[in-house]
Order: sequence, then structure tokens, then C-alpha cells
Amino acid sequence: MSISPFRIALLDTKHDRAAFNSDSLPLNRYLLSQASQDVRRRVAACYVTLTDEQRIAGYYTLASASIPLSDLPARIGKKLPRYPTVPAVRMGRLAVDQASKGLGLGGALLADALDRAARAEIAAFAMMVDAKDDVAAAFYRHHGFIALHDSPLTLFLPLATVRNY
Repeated sequence: MSISPFRIALLDTKHDRAAFNSDSLPLNRYLLSQASQDVRRRVAACYVTLTDEQRIAGYYTLASASIPLSDLPARIGKKLPRYPTVPAVRMGRLAVDQASKGLGLGGALLADALDRAARAEIAAFAMMVDAKDDVAAAFYRHHGFIALHDSPLTLFLPLATVRNY
């Protein structure tokens, strides 16, 4: 998927991660020193948004996960098989470089991640996220995510709703 004037690609050793600067030191540190290891160990996939100059403007990570059936709202859980958990895709991190703030890149990255998860050949019921704070949770709720009843910063979106767009 392409977001003009940006291009989305898998993180590669050729990408300059040191220049990336979001407003979150932990997210900057993750991209700089942990993301490549997670990709190499196959515990996460990291997608970066590149400018025409090949600068990283944003990134997100995806990994497999599961949601306890009992954590889902009853109106949703009652429609699912009675397994203890349902499969999910976890968006572990989402960050935008300060130079690219205000361009809608965060929403575009989320849309790309949802599209990838919905098109995947391996089944998953939902995408889930662990919002770092209330502002991040509001961002995800704005995009249709639903908070788990006992954990307001853990949110999910059924992937069937993405396929219906």
C-alpha cells in the first residue's frame, strides 16, 4: 500500500532508524535498538513509512496474539465458538516522526495495518492494541476500536468490520 508521498515497506537494515524522532522516547528507542531483533526472531513484523528521501516518517509493528473470550463484551463473545481465547493480531507499536505530525499518517498507518491483518491467510478475529495512555485510547476509539471491559487501554476491532468497508 502506498500513502503519497510516502511508501510503506518492511523494516530493512538499510533504513536509517537513528534519525526517527517521535514524541515518545520508548517508541524511538524500540525502533533504534529492538525492532530489528524482534523481526529477526519472528516475534513481530515492523512496517515503516518512508519519505521520498527514504527517511522513516512512521512505523508500526504486528504480531500474533489472542484475546480471552471472557474479556470480550458479551454481545460479541456470544457469537463466537466457546474456545477459551480467540485469535488476534496485535499492533504492538505505532509512531509518527515529529516532522510528519498532522498529516494524518497515524490514521493511514492504522488503516494499512488493518488491511494487512484482514487480508492475511492466517485467521484472526480482531486486531488488538494496548494504548499507552488515554489520548492513544481515544485515537483508537475514534477509529472504531472497542475497549475490553476490565482494561480500558486494551482495545480491539473485529476484522470482519474491516473486510466490510
